Amino acid sequence: MGVCTSRPTPGVALVTVDFPPVNALPVKGWYALADAVRAAGRDPEVRCVVLTAEGRGFNAGVDIKELQRDPGHTSLIGANSGCAEAFAAVYECEVPVVAAVAGHCLGGGIGLVGNADAIVAAEDAVFGLPELDRGALGAATHLARLVPQHLMRALYYTSRTATAAELHTHGSVWQVVPRAGLLDAALGLAREIAAKDGSLLRLAKAALNGIDPVDVRRSYRFEQGFTFEANLSGVADRVRDTFGKEGSP
Repeated sequence: MGVCTSRPTPGVALVTVDFPPVNALPVKGWYALADAVRAAGRDPEVRCVVLTAEGRGFNAGVDIKELQRDPGHTSLIGANSGCAEAFAAVYECEVPVVAAVAGHCLGGGIGLVGNADAIVAAEDAVFGLPELDRGALGAATHLARLVPQHLMRALYYTSRTATAAELHTHGSVWQVVPRAGLLDAALGLAREIAAKDGSLLRLAKAALNGIDPVDVRRSYRFEQGFTFEANLSGVADRVRDTFGKEGSP
């Protein structure tokens, strides 16, 4: 359980997340993920990083139960900072990052894939932000990188999900494949990228980030300010306390 890095093929680092049962990451998990992605990107032998997960789904966001066990705000602050670091690590990784997504990709998962350079998804993958059902806000910055503005707002307000096939029609998912072939497809794309000159790839990543119209780190941290406001006002606890209970969203 945790985050591990392997080298399945020359020039490619595979970062795998495994926090059973649903990959809802605790505070330490977000920081471990950030460290792993940054370390892989700094390695001069790596020219592409593939980010994937074991188990039922890619990512279920923050570990809500960890927040509920904390009577104060320490875990909330840790989760918010950890998410910000993990999302930034993917975006700022010195080489391209390919996200290989199966099953659910929710909450913090959107922050990760929205900041990735390319997404390969299994046919069963679903993407969404159930934040309003969980007493939180955030990652609209990253969902807006996956779907058009009005669709992003409708998905955000309703907490609905979009399928991999739907995101493929919007151009944000590179390829949709059967779940059994997901890793092979993601590694295939990574190998194609890694065949390029490593120094030039690093320059290309920096150049593309430099012309991005949105400062994703600043934008996400702005959103997080409203999460703190929701917690200080008590509305977050009121909504979060219904999480997992019969009849809750």
